Amino acid sequence: MSTGFREVRDGQPHLVYERRFAAPITDVWDSITESERLGRWFGTWTGDPASGRVKVSWTAEEGAPDETYVIEACEPPRRLRVRSENSDPSKVWTLDLALAEDAGVTTLRFAQVVDPTLDVVDVGPGWQYYLDRHGVAMSGGDPNTITWEGYDQYGSHYAKEFGGE
Repeated sequence: MSTGFREVRDGQPHLVYERRFAAPITDVWDSITESERLGRWFGTWTGDPASGRVKVSWTAEEGAPDETYVIEACEPPRRLRVRSENSDPSKVWTLDLALAEDAGVTTLRFAQVVDPTLDVVDVGPGWQYYLDRHGVAMSGGDPNTITWEGYDQYGSHYAKEFGGE
């Protein structure tokens, strides 16, 4: 289990995670873009990606909330950038996923833009939890063996990483 870190891109702080998989880049790409495979560890999506919008249903969250995401960039199999659509600016999340393959190992760099309204103490452990579920799914295991219990303890890491508490 690896924690996320702070990185500044184009003057904006980002919460970044790196994960490596002994898998082809196309396999990792499919695990984050195909609704059925994404649903194993995070959530499913419906709609037509060609329209530039999809509705995502979070499958591991209580009540399975739905959110619309705008697809800002889709460059298979290397980059996906999406932004949640919400009338409340404090609830708009921008996610940027980049993949690279070298010698049969694919690196996924998952990043979220951190604006002043984002509570990294909660969001940081949340993405760590989901990405750990992704790792188990990629290895062929059952992502439901990863439970939320204990992840909230990492909040202090993210607070320090982003200059808080």
